[in-house]
Amino acid sequence: MSVDLQEFRRQTRAWLEENCPPGARGDGPVPLGSSKVEMDPDVRLWLERMAEKGWTVPTWPKQYGGAELSREEYRVLVDELTRIGARPPLTGRGVNYIGPTILEFGTDAQKAKWLPRCARGEGAWAMGYSEPGAGSDLASLRLRAERRGDHYVLNGSKIWTSDATICDYIFVLARTAPDKPKHQGISLILVDMAQPGVRVSPIRLISGASPFCETHFEDALAPVEDLIGGEDNGWTVGKRLLQFERSTHAGINISGSQGGRQVDNPVASVVRRYAGDENGRIDDVGVRRALLDFEVNTAAQRLTQRRAVEELQAHAPGFTSSAVKLTNALNIQAGDELMMSVMGTNGLRDGSSADAAEMSQRNRWLYQKSLTIAGGTKEVQLNIIAKRVLGLPD
Repeated sequence: MSVDLQEFRRQTRAWLEENCPPGARGDGPVPLGSSKVEMDPDVRLWLERMAEKGWTVPTWPKQYGGAELSREEYRVLVDELTRIGARPPLTGRGVNYIGPTILEFGTDAQKAKWLPRCARGEGAWAMGYSEPGAGSDLASLRLRAERRGDHYVLNGSKIWTSDATICDYIFVLARTAPDKPKHQGISLILVDMAQPGVRVSPIRLISGASPFCETHFEDALAPVEDLIGGEDNGWTVGKRLLQFERSTHAGINISGSQGGRQVDNPVASVVRRYAGDENGRIDDVGVRRALLDFEVNTAAQRLTQRRAVEELQAHAPGFTSSAVKLTNALNIQAGDELMMSVMGTNGLRDGSSADAAEMSQRNRWLYQKSLTIAGGTKEVQLNIIAKRVLGLPD
């Protein structure tokens, strides 16, 4: 049945104007759904209202907490959120990573159990993939999940488990059949972190405090019913989840709600502050060219993201996600390098000699070095693009 998009836009605009609280507009916190983080009253109200509407996961089926919006309706929703500067009502791995994976690979019982919780933001999720001895070579993972009756018993460690200190659940790739070849015998399992067998150690980075953690499992328990996609089929399920992750990093995952606000990019203002005259005009031709290249690439990236969303035939793209994720990360890092170059020694000062803005830009530059590591390293993405997108030989 055809959809009257003009009428849908009118109704959406009216509902958002009436129901989006002032404290949920502009810059500010976006909840992960963590039970350990207290939400501002307006943020909680916004989450509750959007969840009731089905717009925390607007393309999901209604029976699992979504609104079953079409691609066209979804774009209208994002446009109207942008118009009023609304924040996402919910974000994180629940609606963007594990939720879509359960929707695709889960049993009816698993969907009924987990998806409405994800849609309502009832619990934040961590991701347990990499290990101290298994990074890019993920299939070398050693976390053991031994079945004992109706539970798996987990022993081992995961690293780079972002936000694990505030998460309620973690999905892990674990070895369930150690006698099989390394790409086989792996399963994807959901684990409750609120148990004595799960311990989290934060990892401090050179940029200061960070969300990265190491998570240890010592006889931790997970119900057999919470294994997703079948025992020993985790490599297939886990790779699909990575596509959801990479498409989220690329800004083209439409499984969960996306905020309408466009985050201000500080590159142009910083460059004009340090390399411009009193009117903000930049005399240095090289700096001017670098800033223009960055802004052109940023505009092209946004158009590519939008085109990718509009061309999706599934809830997440396939190998295209690697290309869009990589170009997005590289462009952001190029902007950071430009800022640091025009700031000169001002960008390296610390303590009382630096103002808050300078320290913020420096920490941003340091932290965002992780963009070409998180979600799959640059080298992994280039291999995927070469083999799966371009069809080049090994």
